[in-house]
Amino acid sequence: MSPKKNRRHDRPTPVVQERSTGAPWLFIAIAVAVVAGANGCVRRTMTITTAPPQALVFINDQDVGRSTVTTDFLWYGDYDIIIRKEGYKTLKTHWQIDAPWYQRIPMDFFAEVLYPGWLHDVHERHFELEPATTPTQEELISRAKETRKRALSRRNR
Repeated sequence: MSPKKNRRHDRPTPVVQERSTGAPWLFIAIAVAVVAGANGCVRRTMTITTAPPQALVFINDQDVGRSTVTTDFLWYGDYDIIIRKEGYKTLKTHWQIDAPWYQRIPMDFFAEVLYPGWLHDVHERHFELEPATTPTQEELISRAKETRKRALSRRNR
């Protein structure tokens, strides 16, 4: 834009550009800051204890440590649990973890995004291991003969 001439004094009159107040942008920035700063968080943990203690614990084929062990998890559902300790039978089982009411649709949105505090969902389970039994000599020989018989029958196919 070219400046307008002032007829009386023949000098340019400054052009004043109107500026927006930025109120809509300021409101949006404040709203985003409030939502980002006030969002909630849900922590989910599972704790496994065993008798006897110090058994190796695997969750979905991942070593998570020795019992008593606490670990975070991300989703609700079925978990494969394997627990091993020398001198005891290996325990293979499942653990179904169900979502609490505030983690079901549509409440999960409020709990994870809008709720300003922290929620801690704790699940605990205790497992008993059975002592391993040493097979007798007769049982070992019987199993060996059965295994040999199956191997030879597959070979002859």
